[in-house]
Amino acid sequence: MKLAITEKDNIHPQWYKDAKTQTAATLPEFLRRLTEDYEHDYGTICHAIAAAALGAAYAVEDSPQGGITGFQSSAVMWQFIMEWQDYTDEPLRLTRYEEMLYPQYRDSFQTISRETWEWLQVKAKQLLAERAEPNTHPDVRAHWGQIVAGKVPFGYMVGE
Repeated sequence: MKLAITEKDNIHPQWYKDAKTQTAATLPEFLRRLTEDYEHDYGTICHAIAAAALGAAYAVEDSPQGGITGFQSSAVMWQFIMEWQDYTDEPLRLTRYEEMLYPQYRDSFQTISRETWEWLQVKAKQLLAERAEPNTHPDVRAHWGQIVAGKVPFGYMVGE
């Protein structure tokens, strides 16, 4: 019988701890437990999926071909985000607000790359052509028009 849980039961933090100990041998049981032992609600299923993904990553990392670097770990994270959310055709940025404590990161909070700026202009032009007036708010259409016309939004600057 499945145990009905909610996030308030606070079971999910243990899943993340358990995920970090997974190997190819232990992963199937970990996944079985996440999928068969609980009756998930809207929030707990999200934690179960995230813990399962982490468990799988740790299991592969623990394999004879594992031992990846921090740089490779970052590449895995970005690839997962892009594929899971289907963000494969747009620029992305993860913001670590802790970096605001250090002046050398100023450009991270004030600039976008030339490539991102060009992508925004192409996308805004495409959206203006595809989305008809009554279905898109006039303020949104005006914003897209400003981007196409060369106005960088939200006080950002284009950097190199």
